[in-house]
Amino acid sequence: MREFWQQHPSTEQSLRAWYAQVRRAAWRSPADVKNDYRSASVLPNQRIVFNIKGNSLRLIVMVNYQHGIVFIRFVGTHAEYDRIDAGTI
Repeated sequence: MREFWQQHPSTEQSLRAWYAQVRRAAWRSPADVKNDYRSASVLPNQRIVFNIKGNSLRLIVMVNYQHGIVFIRFVGTHAEYDRIDAGTI
């Protein structure tokens, strides 16, 4: 994420805010994620897509619910998101 916001400084505040909230989260299931982020999309393979910065960015994570670990798999614009397979990245 840091690399992305260094290239796109206007995204830093939104990405930092998301990161801070997720660090405090204790997600045990996709339902927990949806309780915190109603607009998040739950995908196969433990992937979650978040809309960031007023829906101008997409952030994909893979969540290991058993260990409470969130792996950032992708951060980018909608155009960049459209060129990837969100379920396998």
